[in-house]
Amino acid sequence: MKTIALVAHDNRKKDLIEWVEYNYTHLIPHKLVCTGTTGRLVEEAINRSLKEDESLAQPIVKLKSGPLGGDQQLGALITEGEIDLAIFLWDPMEPQPHDVDVKALLRIVVLYNVPTACNRATADYLITSKLYTNDYKPEIKDYSEYMNRSLTRKSDERF
Repeated sequence: MKTIALVAHDNRKKDLIEWVEYNYTHLIPHKLVCTGTTGRLVEEAINRSLKEDESLAQPIVKLKSGPLGGDQQLGALITEGEIDLAIFLWDPMEPQPHDVDVKALLRIVVLYNVPTACNRATADYLITSKLYTNDYKPEIKDYSEYMNRSLTRKSDERF
């Protein structure tokens, strides 16, 4: 079972919900983590799509709304290795009040090498990949040299 993050900005929620409705059978065996309103909409879409003999593997985890800290909560889950895949449909045409959080989340998925889709086509590629149904642990770069670097003040005194 994978843990999949599903996030969408307001102008992209319709796209994500259509994608979820079409692909719900690929999603229900997995743990789903969503931010804010997206979580409620994803849950409603899946419940509408479920057939009588189908069910979610686990209840959907609903974090706070992105601007209220949900992006940061999701980022923390990524740094702890809790997220296997992210579908993040962000709106490139509309400035967000929490743009710095959006940028930070995108930075974290790259830093921790989490397979991430920012559009429906890439999301389709990810969930139809052979790696989606197999155990897959992406390589994580070793940042120990960065973590153990020596810091100096302007006067060359070490911290």
